[in-house]
Parts: sequence; C-alpha cells; structure tokens
Amino acid sequence: MLRRIVTTATASAAALTALTAFAGASVAAQPLLLPLPLPPLLGGEQAEDRLTVVVSETGNTRTDGRYELECGPAGAVGGNHPAADAACDRLDELARGTEDPFAPVDRGVFCTQQAGGPATARVTGVWQGHRVDASFSRQNGCEIHRWNNLTPVLPSAGA
Repeated sequence: MLRRIVTTATASAAALTALTAFAGASVAAQPLLLPLPLPPLLGGEQAEDRLTVVVSETGNTRTDGRYELECGPAGAVGGNHPAADAACDRLDELARGTEDPFAPVDRGVFCTQQAGGPATARVTGVWQGHRVDASFSRQNGCEIHRWNNLTPVLPSAGA
C-alpha cells in the first residue's frame, strides 16, 4: 500500500508540474491534495491465498507429496490438496486470529522434549497478502503444536 501512495504522490506531483507550466505560476501556490486510498469495501474482493505444501517422511505414502492449495474469494477452492475445503476453512479461521501460524518458534522458548516422528513439511506461497516460506517438523512439543495448529493444511499425525 505504501508503494501505491508513493506512486500516487509522484503522479500527482508530475500532473501539478504540467498544470503549472500550462496555467502559470499561480497554480503552484495552491496546496497539493493527494487522494488517499480507500479502505476495502465490506464484502469486497478478498486476496487469494496460494500455497504450495510439501510433506515428507510422515510414514504414510498417501500424505507425503507436493500439494497446491488455492483459497480464493467467496469460498473458491482449487489445487490438488487432498483436503482443500477443510484446509481453506482452517486458513480463514487462522486469519481471524492474532498470531501468524507460519512464524517459527521464538528463540529462547522452552519446548517439551518429545518426539513426534520424522515428518517434515515446507509451506511456501502467499497467505493474507504476505509471502510465506515456513518449515515444519515434529521434533519437539513446540513444533508439534505448530504442525497441529495447521491441520488439515498439514496432514494430521494419524493420517
């Protein structure tokens, strides 16, 4: 959005310069009023979420693999994710929260030393207009919680 404001300001300044050259210096003394971007309309177009999910070493060949997930406006769902509808519903639910489900575990956090198996996953793409590049594992309690929080985007441990 900042780029849009800067671009709008640059375009407005260029237009004012041209207008000044055409109309004379009296126009330059007028205050420069920049149009501000309007907030999105309620029920307006929503950004599309597009994620690539790569899952491996789950111990289940039906859940290991590379999946595309597209969650568009008005409930449109696409891609080859095996639980696309439920995954998009979960992403919508997480979007209403205050935490980033793709953020890594903070340094210095104590995690239970439990093993959840060798499964790993990587999620890349765009979610809520933000770039995502997140890695997941089940190596300790914190990582297991991150994984479970994204189920069914990531397969459940018992899948």
